[in-house]
Amino acid sequence: MLSRPLIVLMLSLLLASCATTPITGRGRLQPLIPLEVELQLGADAYAEEKSISELITSGSAFETLQLIGQRIAIAAEQMIPEPTSAFDWEFILINQSSANAWALPGGKTAVFTGLLPILRDEDGLAAIMGHEVAHAVLQHGIERMTQQALLDGALELTSMVLGDMSESDRDATLQALSGLSSIGVALPFSRTHESEADEVGLYFAAEAGYDPRAAIRVWERMAESSGNNAPPEILSTHPSHDTRIADLQEWMPA
Repeated sequence: MLSRPLIVLMLSLLLASCATTPITGRGRLQPLIPLEVELQLGADAYAEEKSISELITSGSAFETLQLIGQRIAIAAEQMIPEPTSAFDWEFILINQSSANAWALPGGKTAVFTGLLPILRDEDGLAAIMGHEVAHAVLQHGIERMTQQALLDGALELTSMVLGDMSESDRDATLQALSGLSSIGVALPFSRTHESEADEVGLYFAAEAGYDPRAAIRVWERMAESSGNNAPPEILSTHPSHDTRIADLQEWMPA
């Protein structure tokens, strides 16, 4: 009984995969919204984040972030002109103890001060900036929105197919399918994005004149700082530290 909705889900995802990611060659989901809408969504989310964050707008760390961010943005636009040429890059430093960074559609990027001790130097910061810039350039956020829309649509179709079930059985089935789609589709999809940003970010950092080998050292220090607190990889949106380090070592010769 479950085979039909699962087949619908798989076919929907396959039909939407009609583009190829630069550098990695991965078949990707074509965004369902226009680029101008994507840029506006990023700008709106960025304005909200800035309004609730404590920003550092001067000093050596801020100036270094601006320099490295702009150099990597230029490298990204040279390597992947579309959609990057339409981006209005901004780089902010947020005074927060979390070891975190993020990028929004359209090139709005943030680094938290809590990450700086782990990065240690310009090459380490360039490794993380390359990763975040890659997320924006490869439109990962919008691709995840597209994937979620397809998954939601597949569950709606499933609900219709199971219409002759009792309400309790149908709800239980849909709940089980939702959990399976998360572990079997959504989380691996997110981990793929993270790995892809790691790989493409190496090229951006190297093209901008920084040592891409610093990425390995950064993730070794990330592993040390996190201890054993990370969830199992299969339940995480991110690859494990060990997986990332092994992948980075494999990509480094290229």
